[in-house]
Amino acid sequence: MEIRLDGRTALVTGASKGIGRAIAAELAASGANVMLSSRKQDALEQAASQMAGNVAVHAAHAGDPGQAEACVAATIERFGGLDILVNNAATNPYFGPTLGIDLARFDKTVEVNWRGPLVWTQHAWRAAMSETGGVVLNIASIGGLSVEHSIGIYNGTKAALLHLTRNLASELAPVVRVNAIAPGLVKTDMARALWERNEDAIARHVPMRRLGEPDDIARAAVFLCSDAASWITGATLVVDGGMLLRA
Repeated sequence: MEIRLDGRTALVTGASKGIGRAIAAELAASGANVMLSSRKQDALEQAASQMAGNVAVHAAHAGDPGQAEACVAATIERFGGLDILVNNAATNPYFGPTLGIDLARFDKTVEVNWRGPLVWTQHAWRAAMSETGGVVLNIASIGGLSVEHSIGIYNGTKAALLHLTRNLASELAPVVRVNAIAPGLVKTDMARALWERNEDAIARHVPMRRLGEPDDIARAAVFLCSDAASWITGATLVVDGGMLLRA
């Protein structure tokens, strides 16, 4: 089944690399107008230059409410509306025991990973979606459904994001659908410390016998953002090659 998003406008945070970049590219290839956002203008321009379709860029820090509002406004000004918001931006500045984290890095993780999606959704709702409808897609993690000792705070924010997804889905229906994807271990720069040194050993314990690629998540994202998923809201789609089955 070919999924088309012609005439829709999407905004993707954290879109200069990894999963966000793959989602933006897949949305554009499906016919959507796409605004790519992340902190660094040069990285955004480099990413956009390699995408087919109608794309634009706007630098914004995902954890800054003022920059979020400005990016939403810029998207509407450029493309005339906003139909799809993908809250993909995330950070993980701390690896180690949960009790060992300092408050500065705790606050940064919460600011970007949990407060950020709420703020971006608030601005999208107020500026466009409350009147025109739309779709919000939050990129979480299977860490929000399991326990890993080295990234407990990161996983805690992803668990909170899954709960936020369900709350917003209930509150914004039937005007806006809100769903989440929980990826397993995907081969991105952000997750490099988790997979690079022992990829083959990890893959042997994954039922599908490989780690994820950004495109695996991007294809699922396009489905959830499309009319093919028009009766799906408040859901978390696990895309992990079966990793949770062995957790």
